[in-house]
Amino acid sequence: MATAWMVLALGDDREHAGNDGYDDDPAQHYSWDSTVQNSARLAVGDVIALWDKAGLIGLSVIEAIDTDNAEKPLYSCPQCHLAGGLKRRLQVKPVFRCSKCKHEFDDPIQKIQPVTTYRSRHGARWVGARGLLSADEVRNLCDSPKSQLSMRAAQWEKLRDALKASSRPDIAARVKPDGQPRQLRQRRGTLASGHRIGQTRQRNGQQGFRSRLMEVQGTNCAFTGPTPAGALDAAHLYSYADNSEHHEYGGLLLRSDIHRLFDSGNIAVNPDTDTLDVAGLDNYPLYAGLQGAPVFTELHDEHRVWLDAHWIEHRGRTCVPPENGCA
Repeated sequence: MATAWMVLALGDDREHAGNDGYDDDPAQHYSWDSTVQNSARLAVGDVIALWDKAGLIGLSVIEAIDTDNAEKPLYSCPQCHLAGGLKRRLQVKPVFRCSKCKHEFDDPIQKIQPVTTYRSRHGARWVGARGLLSADEVRNLCDSPKSQLSMRAAQWEKLRDALKASSRPDIAARVKPDGQPRQLRQRRGTLASGHRIGQTRQRNGQQGFRSRLMEVQGTNCAFTGPTPAGALDAAHLYSYADNSEHHEYGGLLLRSDIHRLFDSGNIAVNPDTDTLDVAGLDNYPLYAGLQGAPVFTELHDEHRVWLDAHWIEHRGRTCVPPENGCA
C-alpha cells in the first residue's frame, strides 16, 4: 500500500505542545519539527494532502524535505507543567487555560528546546482541491480516524478512490505517489561531508542561509525579478557538494527553474557585463529571451568571484555574439 499523509494546515492557529506555531504555504511547503508525532516518517515521493477545519485544501507529492537544527520555545502550565494542552485565547483573559488542570494564567513556563525542523517542498505537483472532501471525510480516510495528531497516515488507495468519486475525478490521476519502493526513498544516516541523510540529502544550515538571502534580496529572483517566495530557491553559486559551506556572498535567490538551468550551465552571468548569457535554449522563448538581460540584484565583488568561476567552468573566457551564445 502506498502512503499518503493528511496534514493539518491552520496557519497561525496551528500550535503544537505549547509552541508558537508554524509558517505554512499550502501550495508550496509545510513545516513541522521533531516535537510533532510522526515527524520523521514522511518521505520523498509520499502523497501529502493538506486540510483544515473546513475540509481538504489540496494535495501533491513530496519533492524534497529540507531539515535543519533550531531552538524553539515550548510553553507549559505553571501549575501542572503540562505542555501539550496550552492554547492562546485571543479575546479572553487570562490568555492561557490549561486543558488538564483548568488553571488560567497569562505567563506560562518557557523552556528552550533544541529540535530538528522539517519543511516539505511540494509545489511542482500541487493540485488545489478546496471543498472536494469535508473535514469528516478526510478524518475517516486516515488509518486512525479518531486521531488528534496534526500529521496522520492514510492509504493512498483509499484517498484516490475518494477523489475519483468526487466532482474532480481527474485529480486522482494527476497526483499519485512515486513508484520507487518507499524503503529506498527513506534511507537514514550521516555523512562526514556536512550533509545529513534523512528523506533526502540535507544541507546543514540551509534554512538560515535562505532566510539571510530573503533579508537581502526580498522576494526577487536575482536574474528575473519579483517572484513569489514559494518559487524561490536559495541557490549556491558553487558546488555545495564539494564545498559543504555557506559563504556569505556565495548564493543568490533564484526561481526554481532558473536555479536548475544555472546549475547545468544553460544560464550564466557574463562577468564583464553582469548580463545573462543563455546557451542551448533557443527552442524555449521564455528562456532565450533572457539573453543579454541585466542581472536584477546588485552583485558584490564576492558574488562575482563565484560567478566568474561558474563562467569559466561552463563558458571559458571568450564570448561570441549573443545570438550564438557563448563558447
